[in-house]
Amino acid sequence: MNLPTEQVTSRVEFVTVAPDQGGQRIDNFLLRHLKGVPKTLIYRILRKGEVRVNKGRIKPDYRVQAGDEIRIPPIRRSLDEKRPPSNRSVDVLSDRILYEDERLIIVNKPAGMAVHGGSGVSHGIIETMRHWRQDLHYLELVHRLDRETSGCLVLAKKRSALRQLHELLREGQVEKRYLALVKGPWSHGRQRVELALQKNVLRSGERMVNVDEEGKVAVSTFIPLAVGKQASLMEIHIETGRTHQIRVHAAHLDHPIAGDDKYGDKEFNRQMQAAGLTRLFLHARSLAFTLMEPHKDIAVNAPLDKELTQLLDKLGLQTE
Repeated sequence: MNLPTEQVTSRVEFVTVAPDQGGQRIDNFLLRHLKGVPKTLIYRILRKGEVRVNKGRIKPDYRVQAGDEIRIPPIRRSLDEKRPPSNRSVDVLSDRILYEDERLIIVNKPAGMAVHGGSGVSHGIIETMRHWRQDLHYLELVHRLDRETSGCLVLAKKRSALRQLHELLREGQVEKRYLALVKGPWSHGRQRVELALQKNVLRSGERMVNVDEEGKVAVSTFIPLAVGKQASLMEIHIETGRTHQIRVHAAHLDHPIAGDDKYGDKEFNRQMQAAGLTRLFLHARSLAFTLMEPHKDIAVNAPLDKELTQLLDKLGLQTE
């Protein structure tokens, strides 16, 4: 007997607003709580008055308060949204926690794992972490990494921490450094690249980014760590966080990143694959920033996965 896979209906749900969740609009609260549910559906149940707070009707711009009891009506969701993340995904992430305190968690994101569900992915890191850490009332992504990229990824355990980290990111007060293996011998020394980038969506739906004066400013500084005839190991410091920024800047300099099937060099990728590379060689190596109230300086380093260190050894490119 085949079970239905398209839609199932949830029951009425009652949710109590935690102390660190107060102050946000009811629509934003529901968007975070009902991950995967279309925004149009959430706004519809709000307009119809089907969402109740403390047994009373509220307006869509109502700001929830700590201790509010919110009644959420039955909502039709896909079975994939109901199915929990696999135990394997939980095990992988539990072994990759780099740092945790009362305000945030930093994980060493594996290459190939999306940061959130969507576009054919049922569960990403945020959904897996919420399933694993059900003791936390609040958990949100602070920033994103490409699915193919590994390394430091920050999640906030409090809204106050999320707001503060977003402000630090906007003001350029988060130091972010990456490691990348690029094509050929690097001969430019330390190079600061300031090239505007423009996002485009192809007819196929694929997202591409190009260097374009009409785009948004993007700044990357490339620093050679080890230079070889076939490839060079680079550290990249980014001052902005544009989509595919490092990958596009590297390709524009004629030093595309190894394993990049979107902006890379096919022959170089084949050579690196023959040497054992099965992924994009781009790794968010470190993060450093200062949180206030209370004051804390945080600096975290994410070690390279074994596949990448083995490749560097094979190419004779030694790291520190």
